[in-house]
Amino acid sequence: MSSGTGGRAGAETFTGTEPVRTQRARILSELLSDLDRLAEIAVATMRAEIPAYAAQSEAFLADVRDQVVRHYRGKLAVLFEDRTVRPEDIAYVRQAAMRRARAGVALADYINAFRVGQQVFWESVLARAGHTYAGREAALSLAAPLMRYCDFASTHAANAYMEFQQYAAAEAVRETRDLLETLLAGAVPTRGPQLAAAQAHGLCPDTRTPLLVVVAVVLSPQGVVPRGPDRGADARHAACAALARMTDRTGGRTLSVVRQSEIVAVPVLGQNGDPEELCDRLQALRESLLAEGIVLAMGISTVGAGIAQIPQAYQEARAVLEFLPEDGGVAALPRITPFQYLALGADDTARNLVDPRITALLDEDRARGGVLTATIRAFAAADLNLRSAAEDLQIHPNTAQYRLRRIQERTGRSLRRINDLVELLVAIALQDSLPPTNPERKRLATATNEDRGISDVRSSP
Repeated sequence: MSSGTGGRAGAETFTGTEPVRTQRARILSELLSDLDRLAEIAVATMRAEIPAYAAQSEAFLADVRDQVVRHYRGKLAVLFEDRTVRPEDIAYVRQAAMRRARAGVALADYINAFRVGQQVFWESVLARAGHTYAGREAALSLAAPLMRYCDFASTHAANAYMEFQQYAAAEAVRETRDLLETLLAGAVPTRGPQLAAAQAHGLCPDTRTPLLVVVAVVLSPQGVVPRGPDRGADARHAACAALARMTDRTGGRTLSVVRQSEIVAVPVLGQNGDPEELCDRLQALRESLLAEGIVLAMGISTVGAGIAQIPQAYQEARAVLEFLPEDGGVAALPRITPFQYLALGADDTARNLVDPRITALLDEDRARGGVLTATIRAFAAADLNLRSAAEDLQIHPNTAQYRLRRIQERTGRSLRRINDLVELLVAIALQDSLPPTNPERKRLATATNEDRGISDVRSSP
């Protein structure tokens, strides 16, 4: 006896009567003879209701149509035999689900297509039921087994889809990680998955496309103790994903990999790319992550000409991280001059070589707002033109002249002599570049970071 009448009093007895069985067999037979047309209607409805399916190729839709026919045929077999659906009835679903995932169809759209197929089938059942009591009871007897089939098949399809997605994601992570290790070792991928992955990220082995290497480290926010066995894992993966979403001018994704405790990314500039603009985007990315509670210290290399320069660029990006304070920031080599870089890397011996009179003046001046330091910088930037320097500082030339005299009186150096001016600029740069652990660094950082291309981004509520 067929089930599915849902507890209606007296109906189960009538459902098993000969008139109902006859009508049920008629409905199923008519559906079987009309499978191709029903499949066409189902695919057309999917295209009309699901934008992701409407955008697919004819070959993709032909595959969908074939799957619909197989599902309809499988449903009818279960209904003709009056039994429950078994895994072997839908064994083909796994490969179909993998093809949909590989084609980029979202899981929600894929399950929605199942719903559409079921709806078309059920509406056809109702249309064939007619207006007789036996016909309606026959259609009603098919409702429950059809729902069970749809639930069973869609659950297996969704599981197969998710399994493939997880496999594909893990495989993509492995391929990108292997590619990065190959590039950092100085090798060039020439074939196979690594070459395909390199090209997908804009890293073509036979070109000298400009690129940068970014090394980022996740820091703990002040006053926050992360939980879990790997305290920074979630933050690292979130930051890695954000870096990967940075596209180049052609729309290609950035190679970005979590590598032990650091994140390594290789953004491509392209032939007409602007490293300053890319540094601005990385700075903005760092600030957006900061708003989410993810604190990064980010080092950015100089511009490399092609993937052969990646190992050197990686070392540069790691080294420049040392210039950042304890609460992170962005150290961008494309933003600083060689002179500033040398000052940043100077040791205590270089600072000890500075005349104590200069050190005393600079310390005192910083404590009072840095007007003399600003005057030295402006005078140098104006090519020793006092009037231009005064205009840049928005002060009277007599005021600028007074400041130059004070500097000479206190230090014994005249800003109109090149050697003396260079010595003063070196002393300023050395004071700017105090290491992150130096207690003077936090006092001076705000006033100096703007001038040397090192962005010390502070957390704010």
